[in-house]
Amino acid sequence: MSIDYIATPALILNRSRLTRNADRMSARLKEMGVHLRPHMKTAKSADVARLATKDHFGGVTVSTVAEVRYMAEKGIKDIFYAVGLSPGKVAPLAEIQGSTEAVVTVLTDNVAALNAVAAEAARLDASFPVLVEIDCGGGRAGLVADDPAIIEVVKAIAAAPNLEFAGIMTHAGQSYHCNTTDEMAEVAEVERSTLVEVGEKLAGLGHPCKTLTTGSTPTAAHAKSMEGITEARPGVYMFSDVMQAHFGWGTIDDIAVSVLATVIGHRTDLDQILIDAGGLALSKDRGMDSRDKNIGLGLVCDVTAQPIQGLYVDDSHQEHGIIKAAPGSSIPWDDLPIGSRVRVLPVHACMTAAAHEYYNVVDEGPDGQEDYATLTIWKRQNGWY
Repeated sequence: MSIDYIATPALILNRSRLTRNADRMSARLKEMGVHLRPHMKTAKSADVARLATKDHFGGVTVSTVAEVRYMAEKGIKDIFYAVGLSPGKVAPLAEIQGSTEAVVTVLTDNVAALNAVAAEAARLDASFPVLVEIDCGGGRAGLVADDPAIIEVVKAIAAAPNLEFAGIMTHAGQSYHCNTTDEMAEVAEVERSTLVEVGEKLAGLGHPCKTLTTGSTPTAAHAKSMEGITEARPGVYMFSDVMQAHFGWGTIDDIAVSVLATVIGHRTDLDQILIDAGGLALSKDRGMDSRDKNIGLGLVCDVTAQPIQGLYVDDSHQEHGIIKAAPGSSIPWDDLPIGSRVRVLPVHACMTAAAHEYYNVVDEGPDGQEDYATLTIWKRQNGWY
C-alpha cells in the first residue's frame, strides 16, 4: 500500500505520534495525582479512546449525544456528557443507559433547567449523576465562584430523587488566549483554586464534592499543581496541532493528524498553488492569525509530513485551498507539479477532524518513517444524535 492510493482530501492519523502524545499526558497526570478522563470531542473515536485510557481509569468525556451512544455501544461505560443538559436530551440518554448499562454523568448550571431535567428523569424513571459547572474565567457557561445560585442548583439536585450531586467542573477556555507557558500555568492555577474554593464551600454547607474536574490541554500541560483536583479532561493533546505546538505541548513533529491533498493548479501570476482541500476538508479556523500571519489555515508539508519551508494555506474556498509562501520564502514549483501530494498540519485539529468521516491510520516503522503497509481505517462518530 502507498499513500498515492489514498483518495484526497483525506485525514491521516499517525498512530505512533498519537500513542506518544497520549502516554505523555497520561504519565504527567498520574504523577500529579489526578485521574485522566480524556475529552473525545476531538477524536470522536473509540479506537483513540481505548489507546488514551489503556493504562488506567477508562472513563471518557464527550460533547454530543451521538458520542455518548457510540462510546457506550463500544463498551465504554463511564461517560461524562460535558454540555449543559436540556430536558429534551434526557430521553435519549436514558435510553442509552438502559440499553448499554453505561453510566452517563450530566452537567448543569441553572436551577430552572435542572428542575425540568429532574422532572423528565422522574417521568422516565432514569437516574443520572450531575456535575455543576463553574466559570473560572472563560466566560462561556457556568456560575462564577461567588454566585449564590451555585448552592441553589446543588440543593435542587439533592432534592431530585432521580439525580445525584456528583461534584463540580470547570473549563479554562481563556488559556487559549495566553501567549506564554507561564501565563498558561497562571490560568491553570486560577482554574484549580477556583474549583477547590467552591468545593470547600459546598462541603462546609453539607454538600461534599466527590468530583472536582478541570479541562483544557494548555492547563493540563502546564499546571504546576493540581492539589485538590480529582480529574482532568484534556482532549486535543492526543492529536496536537499547530496551536498546541505553539503553546508548548510538544513540537510540530508531535502533530499526529494531517490532511492529505493533491495539487490541482498553479497560479504563477498570483504566486499561489491550488489544492483539492478547501474549507470543508481543512475548516476555516484561523486561530493563529493573532500570533503568526503566515500559518493561515495550516502548515504545508511534503508527503512524509515534513514542513516545506515557508509554505502555508493562506485561504480556502469550499473545495479549493490556496497555498502561498511566507515573506522570504518561495514556492518550489518544480517540486510540486500538478498531481503531486502535500500534507497540511491543522491549526485546530478539532475543527479539521470534524470535516472527515474516518481516519487513515498508519504507524511509523523502525526508521521513523510512516509504513503504509500498516494502513487501517478508524471510524469517527460525527453528528449530534
